[in-house]
Amino acid sequence: MAIGIIDYGLGNLQSVHNALDFIGAENFISNDIEKLKKADKLILPGVGAFRDAIEMIRDKKMDSLLEEVSALGKPILGICLGMQLLFEHSYEFGTHKGLGLLEGDIVKLDVPLKVPHMGWNKLDIIKKAPLFENLPEESYVYFVHSFHLETGADIVSATTFYGKDIQIAAQKEHIYALQFHPEKSGDVGLQILKNFVNL
Repeated sequence: MAIGIIDYGLGNLQSVHNALDFIGAENFISNDIEKLKKADKLILPGVGAFRDAIEMIRDKKMDSLLEEVSALGKPILGICLGMQLLFEHSYEFGTHKGLGLLEGDIVKLDVPLKVPHMGWNKLDIIKKAPLFENLPEESYVYFVHSFHLETGADIVSATTFYGKDIQIAAQKEHIYALQFHPEKSGDVGLQILKNFVNL
């Protein structure tokens, strides 16, 4: 039951790898499409700018990989920028087309508070979701972001309050998206990753 961590050139690969090692989950980091296809589940991490990331993904044909794996019903987890890439469009420094595996857009965080939003915020679970099983009633998770999800689709599973309610987690069937960093969110984040491993 190996989890493939997609290396497309931008991402917090090592911290995700270390967190999965810590919970005893077999995993590997790779940019080899054939190897990634054989994984039971995929994680799409990411830090940096949307435009650079989506260009790298398309250059390396990782978009086709994700479409193919999604069509097979294998679980995919997007983290932070990786989460944003799963959606239709981003408006970070222009308009950029995303992978379109989930419905929604990525927009600038427009709040009367410090941006980027960095630090711990409460996870407000608004819909029962497999990733949020066995979490404490008051759960806090770690964020670093200047853009966020905006969708009217019935896929949002959690929000947080940072100047306003922000959509921070979504799920449609076997595709999972988290704006926060579970690999940097202590015991709560490790439980979320365990839940993904155990799907």
